[in-house]
Amino acid sequence: MALSQISFDFDAPQDIPSPKKTVKAAAPVNTAGEAKPRTASTRGRKSLKDAAAMADNTAIPPDEQLFAKMYYSMSEVALMFRVNLSLIRLWENEFDVLKPRKNRKGDRLFRPEDIKSLQLIHHLLRERKYTMQGAKEFLKNNRKATEKFELIEGLNRLKDFLNELKAGL
Repeated sequence: MALSQISFDFDAPQDIPSPKKTVKAAAPVNTAGEAKPRTASTRGRKSLKDAAAMADNTAIPPDEQLFAKMYYSMSEVALMFRVNLSLIRLWENEFDVLKPRKNRKGDRLFRPEDIKSLQLIHHLLRERKYTMQGAKEFLKNNRKATEKFELIEGLNRLKDFLNELKAGL
């Protein structure tokens, strides 16, 4: 078996690709050739207007429906408030008023009273922009905070009803 030798000709030009230069992408363009407006970022804290709009999006049933069931699973509660399960677990660990039952498997089962407490916590943290520590102090110092919150919620429902009635005229 004979070995053959490979030789290289260094004088001849070779087709070596040059390194590509990175170019920043231009702003997105629509079909008319105009630049598209940038959409607002969804990151960070929401403004007070956005928080008020989010509060209207919670799907907590009225008291008659809420108290019809003895226990709600954690996923049902997270869907009611439109938050992650991890946030509900965090609130459970941080606030002493939340004491959900746990079955043998370890699943959390929330009573309607727990959901009402969660509603107050959600209101303080998301709508009124309290910090966790501030919300804890508020709940500790204001024992009748739940009664005041229920009164405010009732007045808000009455206001919504009257606005619907006015729109129907």
